Amino acid sequence: MQGSSSSPCVNNPSSSSSLAPPAPVVVLGAADVPPPPRRVVAAHRLPLRASPDPASPFGFTFSLDPDALPLQLSRGLPAPVTYVGTLPPAAAGEIVPSDDLDDYLLQNYSCLPVHLAGDLHRDFYDGFCKRYLWPLLHYLRPPFTPADAGNLRFDGGEYAAFLAANRRFADRVIQVVSPDDGDLVVVHDYHLCFLPAILRRKCPRAGVGLFLHSPFPSADTFLSVPVRFELLRGLLNADLLGFHTSDYARNFASSCSRHLAAGINATTSSGSGGGIISMNYHGRAVQVRVFSVGVDMGRVRAALGSPEAAAKAREIADAYRGRVLMVGVDDLDHLKGVTLKLLAMERMLEADADMRRRVVLVQINNPARSRGAGADAVRREAERIKDRINRLAAAPVVVMVDGPVPMPVKAAYYAAADCCVVAAVRDGLNRIPYFYTACREESSSPVSGGAGAVVVSEFAGCAATLGGAIRVNPCDAEALAAAMRAAVTMGAEERAARHRENYGYLRAHDAAAWARAFDAALEVACRDLPAMRFVGAGFGMTYRAMAYRPAFQMLAAAHVRPAYRAAARRLVLLDYDGTLVAEVSDERERAPGDLVIRLVNELCGDPKNAVFIVSGRRREQLAAWFAPCEKLGICAEHGYFTRWSRDDPWQVMSDKAAPLVRGATSGWEAVAEHAMRHYTEATPGSYMEVKETAMAWHYQNADPVVGPCQARELHSHLASALAGEPASIAIGTHVVEVNPKGVNKGVAVEALLAAMARRGKSPDCVVCVGNGGEAMFAALERASKAGSALAAGASVFACTVGKKAGSAAAFYVEEPADVVGLLAALARCGGSPAVQAE
Repeated sequence: MQGSSSSPCVNNPSSSSSLAPPAPVVVLGAADVPPPPRRVVAAHRLPLRASPDPASPFGFTFSLDPDALPLQLSRGLPAPVTYVGTLPPAAAGEIVPSDDLDDYLLQNYSCLPVHLAGDLHRDFYDGFCKRYLWPLLHYLRPPFTPADAGNLRFDGGEYAAFLAANRRFADRVIQVVSPDDGDLVVVHDYHLCFLPAILRRKCPRAGVGLFLHSPFPSADTFLSVPVRFELLRGLLNADLLGFHTSDYARNFASSCSRHLAAGINATTSSGSGGGIISMNYHGRAVQVRVFSVGVDMGRVRAALGSPEAAAKAREIADAYRGRVLMVGVDDLDHLKGVTLKLLAMERMLEADADMRRRVVLVQINNPARSRGAGADAVRREAERIKDRINRLAAAPVVVMVDGPVPMPVKAAYYAAADCCVVAAVRDGLNRIPYFYTACREESSSPVSGGAGAVVVSEFAGCAATLGGAIRVNPCDAEALAAAMRAAVTMGAEERAARHRENYGYLRAHDAAAWARAFDAALEVACRDLPAMRFVGAGFGMTYRAMAYRPAFQMLAAAHVRPAYRAAARRLVLLDYDGTLVAEVSDERERAPGDLVIRLVNELCGDPKNAVFIVSGRRREQLAAWFAPCEKLGICAEHGYFTRWSRDDPWQVMSDKAAPLVRGATSGWEAVAEHAMRHYTEATPGSYMEVKETAMAWHYQNADPVVGPCQARELHSHLASALAGEPASIAIGTHVVEVNPKGVNKGVAVEALLAAMARRGKSPDCVVCVGNGGEAMFAALERASKAGSALAAGASVFACTVGKKAGSAAAFYVEEPADVVGLLAALARCGGSPAVQAE
């Protein structure tokens, strides 16, 4: 079985495990090819159907379920695919777990079951997942008083069951995955949001992608959730996170930034209708992307071509001949808007008596996915409204069909209906309009098919993808009634144009296209894992796998000395706060000491050296502190102001940004100043600093718990308020800063290198040390690869202060005192008599 001794996963089964592999184990000869990488698909349920069968040794006969979403979304994945999940509901409570059953399902269906006892599964799925987590993800806030608790209270026992179930899933995945052989894990939905964290602990190099099939709410929704940090950390342990819409992806990134201070590295266009957000989590770049989930067109054609669908189509044609047929298919829960749809139907019929003779709505109610009184309440209310509507007309206008309804029967209704209505008040995607559009297009029946109209709630994820649909706010009964009337009275030409637009999208974004796109993105997201070193920290759900570059090591003078001595031209770049001086609460103690001034002067005195302080501080302050250093260059305010020596004039990035407009009443300056003043007043010990080009909010003197929380909130607020403005927002050590776009330390370093190259003095040795120098390190890495601004064969020593996971630097030192020691060693290495005398 894959995942044995060659895998870095711990707790792997031994070679004598009773779990058999999907294919016989063979001994590879010299000319044999190793088995191809597999995809392990983990979902709550296995894609199986189970039918009671006394003749079977297990009491059930199994078959693959063609309607199971994990199976449909695996069509485009490279083979082989192994599924991990619980047994179908019919068998889960009846069958006795055994190694023989596991072997049988794995060998015949490539399915490995996760056995959860009845109480554990109930508390895990019906309890924490459906009763608590599902409403939370759909924007319903937890209660704030016991009297208001209702069905949304947090239950510690159900949460423990949730963790236990995710651990069971992880144990099963580990039995079949082998990261060393290129295997990847695809996880479906929020039920398994802790699975990536457990796999990261036991298999740190396993490539894991998780796709969330539900919405993801705003950061505010998580404020009162006791386990919000654990939920977000669990998801961030994946390498790739997929969402239905860009709104959900941005909400997730904002929540991580606000609650965990997770850094957003970059946001770029994916070319597929959504952006790519890259987040740094303990050294790993977590990709957050939008993927379009379509329908399995092969399954649609098979359902339409079945005898069951043909018979149902004839029945529908006879029952509703001469009438306009509308169809709705919804789960029975209070967020699907079934009663809102019926109320709008009632409003439409009351306003237009002619519609009572022309229109009929068939509402198919899927069974509830979990236990609870909510579904029964929705059904009772829907029945009352239905009866009230039907009393308006001689013939039934609304027909309720209670599920479960087989896919061929649904396909017949889709193909026959002139209009499909979705009125959900919050939905992750909702593929019902997709199935409807596909069935109308693919139907070969002479009495059905053709162009169809779609009315869809603007709160459903599919509303963003169906350009031909009529979008509406379902909470506005008048607007929904008008949209339904427009759909059934629409002209043939407009109906055909709208249908073509909808079907064109579906044809390009079917289920197989989703699988191919997700798999390709996952391969890219985890391509650096084999080369990383991982160091574990924390216990339980606080565990973190810290990822480091393989060459990341402590910088010693011995590393630098040979290249430094041999260099003809050197560039020394030094950050200030946390680099040359320690981070202290008293601003008066942050001035450089005599030793720092002396060492900087010694380095500047070497004719081979160009030494620069690169800092976010104001130019007046840096100039005053380093006034004794005549030959020192300074890049102030992240490089907006630069001078090459004490007596040189300041140069500005005139093409990159402009100084702040004093007293501005509009633009990003006014927004940033208003927000920072508010947080200064609300956070004792914090203060605001207005520079010539930027604004900074400092909180090193604030409460150590309140300060970081306020900083995350301020950063999140500014990121939202200044979206689209020519400003960038950064959160650093005890500071939140807003700078003009295009101004950062990396741009400053690139400008220095370009200027030295123009003068024919490209450095062949660069030493760059910084506590907040990631932009500088990235710029030097780009320069090394380009080879245009550095001398041929140049040596670059990029060093961060503190052992930071995911740093672009190849070296680190522990604290500012080590930086001072390194500078002293370089001064001695350069032959400075004064330093050698010390």
